[in-house]
Amino acid sequence: MTKRKVFILGGGGFIGFAMVRILAARGGYDITIGDNFIRKQDDEETMQFIAEHGIRLIRGDFSDPAQFDRLDDAYDDFYMLASMIGVNNTLEMPHEIIRMNTALIFNSLEWLKRAKVRNVLFTSTSECYSGTTDRFGYAIPTPEEVPLCIDPIDHPRFTYAVTKMLGESGFMNYGRMLGFNCRIIRYSNVFGPRMGFKHVIPHLVERFLDGESPYKIYGASQTRSFCYIEDGALGTIQAMEYEATPSEIFHLGAKEEITIEQLVRETGRYFGYDGTYEVAPTYPGSVERRCPDISKAQRLLGYDPKIDWRDGLKLTLDWYVRYYKEQNPDGTRHFDAPDKFYK
Repeated sequence: MTKRKVFILGGGGFIGFAMVRILAARGGYDITIGDNFIRKQDDEETMQFIAEHGIRLIRGDFSDPAQFDRLDDAYDDFYMLASMIGVNNTLEMPHEIIRMNTALIFNSLEWLKRAKVRNVLFTSTSECYSGTTDRFGYAIPTPEEVPLCIDPIDHPRFTYAVTKMLGESGFMNYGRMLGFNCRIIRYSNVFGPRMGFKHVIPHLVERFLDGESPYKIYGASQTRSFCYIEDGALGTIQAMEYEATPSEIFHLGAKEEITIEQLVRETGRYFGYDGTYEVAPTYPGSVERRCPDISKAQRLLGYDPKIDWRDGLKLTLDWYVRYYKEQNPDGTRHFDAPDKFYK
């Protein structure tokens, strides 16, 4: 039986490696990963898994077009997940977000001109329409048909979303011209163990471990829809393998919309925090509400997120607490306070 040949650019990252685990467990896939492991996720467990399952690893910076010369000439599926991400990164180095993500997108599209690839999936973000919902009051939960809008365009917070909008247009239009099937995934707050350290939940863990009190809740009234990693990764694979139409956009996330205050207080219960909470300013450029309409993915893909955000949160907190204790057994490390980002 011929295996389905898959190339995952960014396959060593948070969502990418969760997909690799699912595909490897299923069997029937010939998997290649491309990644530079800039976020240091090439730990012993990860590398052992790659070796045990016969996964080909191409370690390199794919913002350099020469890295694509190391690939085979043909694949059934190309997942383009690689990008520079993280709210803090957008604020501290927006020029690098633009440079890196644009290069990754352009190099991938140019490679597709000469490679034989049947299906291509590009991962985008719900931040692409954040300006639309905040400025123009479009529906929440938000469907795929919502116009994309960034407001204000000059804010560094949105450099990541701007590059994702470029990617959406690029892959859809190259697909139309070159004849490959194209899928666009807009994620909404996928979280879980191994997600990195530049996101809201790791920040909460760091601050609770530091003993912050009173504990500040930044953007307390803002809402999000948190999707556990296993659900998001499986939905991504389902989208790739849906071939009924040549191009589709899918929103992936969870249905329940919660406030940041709910998230913080649930995290506080996990840590046994009995101090007071204090409402603090919102993160700059952060939208008030975000919740995807996932009915299209449910209807066409059979997408069915099963893990409640509370259960996923506990699994995530367990992982980060264990990680920090292993890295800092004497408990002397203190993390940088986030206040500098709230001016």
